[in-house]
Amino acid sequence: MKEFELKYGCNPNQKPSKIYMEDGGELPIEVRNGRPGYINFLDAFNGWQLVSELKKATGMAAATSFKHVSPAGAAIGRELSEVEKKIYRVDDLDISFSPLANAYARARGADRMSSFGDFIALSDICDAATATMIKREVSDGIIAPGYEPEALEILKSKKKGAYNIIEIDAGYVPAVQEKKQVFGITFEQGRNELVIDEDFFGNIVTKNQSLPKEAKEDLAISMITLKYTQSNSVCYVKNGGAIGIGAGQQSRIHCTRLAGTKADNWHLRQSPKVLSLPFLEGIPRANQDNAIDLYIGEDDDDILADGVWQTVFSERPERFTKEEKRVWLSTCKGVSLGSDAFFPFSDNIDRAARSGVEYIAEPGGSIRDSEVIEAADQYGMVMAFTGIRLFHH
Repeated sequence: MKEFELKYGCNPNQKPSKIYMEDGGELPIEVRNGRPGYINFLDAFNGWQLVSELKKATGMAAATSFKHVSPAGAAIGRELSEVEKKIYRVDDLDISFSPLANAYARARGADRMSSFGDFIALSDICDAATATMIKREVSDGIIAPGYEPEALEILKSKKKGAYNIIEIDAGYVPAVQEKKQVFGITFEQGRNELVIDEDFFGNIVTKNQSLPKEAKEDLAISMITLKYTQSNSVCYVKNGGAIGIGAGQQSRIHCTRLAGTKADNWHLRQSPKVLSLPFLEGIPRANQDNAIDLYIGEDDDDILADGVWQTVFSERPERFTKEEKRVWLSTCKGVSLGSDAFFPFSDNIDRAARSGVEYIAEPGGSIRDSEVIEAADQYGMVMAFTGIRLFHH
C-alpha cells in the first residue's frame, strides 16, 4: 500500500486527506480493520515509537494510551498487585495476566478519564488477554506489530465491527530527516534518535547519590514518555507506569501541578474509602470513573450534595476530608519525576515533594540550578542532570 486515503484531516472540513511515503515507497503498515483517521495515525505513530523505545530500554513489554498526540499513560509489564488490579478496573477479569496485559492495564488505568477514547500502542504482538482487557474499554483503535488470531477476532468485534486495527512492520526504519509543513512552509530537522539508557542518569548532582535500579527504570519511562509528549511536559512514574503526565503547558510549574494532581488522584484511588465506594449495580465504568474523580477531587461537595450521590451510589458514602486525603497522600513514597526541560525555579521541587517524589531527572542548565539542587537536597531527593532537552512539537 503506497497511500491511505483518510475521511478527512484534523477536522471534517479539511479535505482531501491521506498518508503516504514521500519517496513513493510502500507504507510500513497494514490496516487490519476499520478506517483510521488523521489524528488516529498521529497517535498511532507517536505511540508506536514510545513503546518501541520503552521495550528497548527495559527489555519488557510496553503499552501506551494516547489522546490528541500526547500519552495519557505509558507503562511496562511489571506484575500488578491486587490493589493495582482493582484501581485499574481489571480485578474482575478471568484472564492470565501476560506482561503485555499488565503494561496496558497500567497505561490505561493511570488516568482513566484522559484515556477515555484512546488510541493504543503495544510493543509486542497483541495476545488474547490484552485484547480482552481492551474490548470493554472505550477506545478508538490500536497499533501493534501483530495480533494473535483470537486477539484479532476479539478486537474486530469492538465498535460494531468498525474498531481501527493497525499492524506495523516492526522492522521499519524511518528516514533520518523528518519534515512537516506549517502555513505552506516546510520544516525539516533530524529525527530525535536520542537513546535513553542507564548511562543517561549518571550525572547525579544532589548529596543523595543512591539511585536504585527500579527508580532508574522509572526515570527512563518518564523521559521516554516525555520524548513523545507535547511540550512543556513533566511525567511522574511509579511501579513501572506513568501516574501523572502534564502536557502542553506554557509554564513549567503548571505542568508539575497538573501532573502532580493526577499522580495524587492515582494514589488516592488506592485508599480504603475509595476502594469501598458503594456503586449502584449496573453503573457504567466510565460513570464510576467520573464519580471517583469528583469524590476525591476539589468538587467532592458536588458528588455528596443531596440527591447527586443517589445517581451512582447505593448509599451515601462518608466524606473524604481534606485532612484524610493529606494523611493518605503522605504515605506515597518512591515516585520518580522527569522533566523535558530544566526547572527554572525550586517551586517545582516543592510541588513534586508533595506527591512523594524522591527521584528526579531533568536537563539542568538554568541560572537557578543551584537553588533547584538545594531544594532537592532539603527533601533528601536524588536528582540527575541529563544535559539533554526533550521538547516535542
